[in-house]
Amino acid sequence: MTSSSKRFSVGIDLGTTHTALSCLELSADPRDTRPNHHAPRPFAIPQLVQSGEVAARELLPSFLYFPHASEQTPGALALPWDAANRLAIGEWARAHGAQLPARLVSSAKSWLSHPTLDRRSAFLPLGAPDDVAKISPLDASARYLEHLRLAWNHEIAKGDPARALEAQVLTLTVPASFDAVARALTVEAAAQAGLKDVTLLEEPQAALYAWVEALGDRWRDEVSVGDLILVCDVGGGTTDFSLIAVVEQDGELALSRVAVGDHILLGGDNMDLALALALQQTLLAQGKKLDRWQLTALTHGARVAKEKLFANPELDAVPITVPSRGSSLIGRSLSVDLTRATLTQLLVEGFFPEVEVDSVPNTPKRLGLTTLGLPYAADAAVTRHLAAFLMRHVRALSAAETKLDQPVRGEGKRFLHPTAVLFNGGVMKATELKDRVMSVLQSWVRGEGGALPRELPGCELDLAVAQGAAVFGRVRQGQGIRIRGGTARAYYVGIETAMPAVPGMPPPLKALCLAPMGMEEGTSAELPDENLGLVVGEPAQFRLFGSTVRRDDVVGTVVEDADVDALDELPPVEATLPATDGLGQGDIVPIHLRAHVTEIGTLELACVGKAGQAWKLEFDLRGQTPEMAQELELDPSDSSDSDEDELGPLT
Repeated sequence: MTSSSKRFSVGIDLGTTHTALSCLELSADPRDTRPNHHAPRPFAIPQLVQSGEVAARELLPSFLYFPHASEQTPGALALPWDAANRLAIGEWARAHGAQLPARLVSSAKSWLSHPTLDRRSAFLPLGAPDDVAKISPLDASARYLEHLRLAWNHEIAKGDPARALEAQVLTLTVPASFDAVARALTVEAAAQAGLKDVTLLEEPQAALYAWVEALGDRWRDEVSVGDLILVCDVGGGTTDFSLIAVVEQDGELALSRVAVGDHILLGGDNMDLALALALQQTLLAQGKKLDRWQLTALTHGARVAKEKLFANPELDAVPITVPSRGSSLIGRSLSVDLTRATLTQLLVEGFFPEVEVDSVPNTPKRLGLTTLGLPYAADAAVTRHLAAFLMRHVRALSAAETKLDQPVRGEGKRFLHPTAVLFNGGVMKATELKDRVMSVLQSWVRGEGGALPRELPGCELDLAVAQGAAVFGRVRQGQGIRIRGGTARAYYVGIETAMPAVPGMPPPLKALCLAPMGMEEGTSAELPDENLGLVVGEPAQFRLFGSTVRRDDVVGTVVEDADVDALDELPPVEATLPATDGLGQGDIVPIHLRAHVTEIGTLELACVGKAGQAWKLEFDLRGQTPEMAQELELDPSDSSDSDEDELGPLT
């Protein structure tokens, strides 16, 4: 089926804490002006909201719960498309799993981007006892996407293959800071869920597409040529910063992404945990001790209380009840109030403090022994991370002006001065947090005599990314303004320098640029011949690196040994050349390396022989496999009584 014959453009926001789907109808006739016909609208996702009760919600909480055998009574977990369903995804999974957190999978998206673990290995829920089923971050992500596909096909397709989700124009969003590995795994999860033809889009760009769509032609009145828009996206699990320049192209306003921040695991999850730890101290002062599963339940309760307080300024406190241990929930529960004073002190002052622009995020020295977990940001201050981003990317402005051949406002003495700010992410729904970011940012700019940045009128922050992704599907067909930018990183391959062996001194390592920053989708680059060779029948492995700050490198640029440490090392890539009629075991084949940025937004690497034959390089994701019994010793009494669970295959 060609894209021109597809009925819908569908945007999917696979979030850390929520997943959303938005769609718009594609019309072959641009004169079709039916009201809202071309506007993105959310798809209400059927999901379990209580045991035995299914209802549709605009957001699907990204939580997966493995029910105890006693909870798998006939009809209790049934979905309209699967009467024999044996696990829960969505609202009931999140709410009920808070009472039995050893059975709850959360933050799968963050685990999917973990730099050192085997993300295809089944180790979630982290630290769960042996009698609870386990699932990998990849499979959990696929389960959420499969739920969307089955729900859509039940509600929309109704047996019509042409209206099935997998037959539409599909755009799946990822954080701008996701590296090539995390992007590839996201595409793999989609394919595993039956969505084999997806295009990736960075979440901050999706938010901007949604903003442009919401304002219609009025967006041109809000910005002008030379503006530098900061997209500040703080979601459930990550903080993303992007800078997008407003430029002129063929006499029209256009948008170009000029910088992205690092992958920062800092968001609503961290805030909920901070609140829970503070409330735990209150309970301890009352002589009430919590075990680790009760602390997890308290964290989920803190999230609900936080959202109620931010949504209703009239509330001074919200009570939180923590269930007793065990699946029977028999016993005296604990109760504690989350007050507005605690909320303000911990979240506004703790996560968004008033700091100077030259502040840098704290990076305490790591201990030799640590428990296995997500690599959360060591510094919880979002404003310090923002300051570091604006300081680090000062060179982005001059590089952008050179590439775009036109000036961009935003030049400052020590840091970039955004002229406008677009907020995104569920965390930024809180007015107090948005106001603090604007206040701090304006104080920095005022200190250098710059023009104060303004906040752009926003969209629905929970739904904007999915809506913008749906708009992007239409843009790819030539209808609407497109944000340009190419790859958010430059990629390098490491090559050891030949030298005589010296005791205690490894050979110097240099890195060669394979794909420069900003490389456009659908383009390829080949590394100049470096006299590389592969041995037939033996695996060859290459070290791979990335950088979000080296803007001037081109294909073949050499990064010397002293500067390689400043690059971010990714999992290695490897290939094995099979023996064929023309190649025998042990033969050496001269090759060079090729990089290709696919149309869907992933990076492909290959070894290319002299005769033009190519062997694809695969990321080696055989990282650490968590051994929970060694990493986290559990008190057997913390777990619920259960039989061995089994995870059924994807439909």
